[in-house]
Amino acid sequence: MTACVQTQNSNPNVEIIEGLYEAFAAGDGGAVLATFSPDIVWNEAESNSVADGNPYIGPQAVAEGVFGRIGQEWETFVLTDQNVYGVGEDMVLATGRYQGTHAATGKTINAQHVHLWWFENGMITRFQQYVDTKQLADAEAE
Repeated sequence: MTACVQTQNSNPNVEIIEGLYEAFAAGDGGAVLATFSPDIVWNEAESNSVADGNPYIGPQAVAEGVFGRIGQEWETFVLTDQNVYGVGEDMVLATGRYQGTHAATGKTINAQHVHLWWFENGMITRFQQYVDTKQLADAEAE
């Protein structure tokens, strides 16, 4: 997995998200999960195939219900063209693209996404994904 992160302003929460994307790209799930509050509330975009577990509560639920499924269902899955923005004191917005190849179908994606991250005391407490779900569904369809 690779990530290209460009920062638009600097604050501690932006730095946490930059580190999270770098850890994700390096395959370091433990470092990613370490940024999550024990009661994080994680929501995938509506109509995303992994949104069936919304909301995922807690790091383990996210690890199994989201990251684990992506790892199993996608031959490759990378985040590219990441831009990270501080939004006030307790929110970070990230834009970018998902690029990947679905394992079962061999179809590829280059889908635009937006991530919203909420913080409390330096820990991520909420996540909301927005993505081109049609592109994901088309890649998953045989």
